[in-house]
Amino acid sequence: MEAQKVDMFMMMNAKFFESHHVHAVREKLLSLDESKWGIVQSLQFKDPTTSLIVSLLGGGLGIDRFMIGDTGLGVGKLLTCGGLGIWTIIDWFMIMGATREENMENFQNSLY
Repeated sequence: MEAQKVDMFMMMNAKFFESHHVHAVREKLLSLDESKWGIVQSLQFKDPTTSLIVSLLGGGLGIDRFMIGDTGLGVGKLLTCGGLGIWTIIDWFMIMGATREENMENFQNSLY
């Protein structure tokens, strides 16, 4: 794929990935065939900042985990009221990283 397209994609979407994954994403995009550009453009990523805000407001009910696709953890938080509040507080610090990891997983699954 053209380096200019890849660089534009990376400038717009780097915030959705962990910093140590950005180079791998760029290399994968450079090695892709031009016919996959439509798939790459149609990918929807979850915003880590939005996940943090949702976690602060509704983390005790597991809404943050449901939002990023971790249904099992969302049900666990819902049934335990956020682990009696402890799990909720821990997620305030971890949810942005979990969102970025989920974005990376979705990126990898969509291109293979």
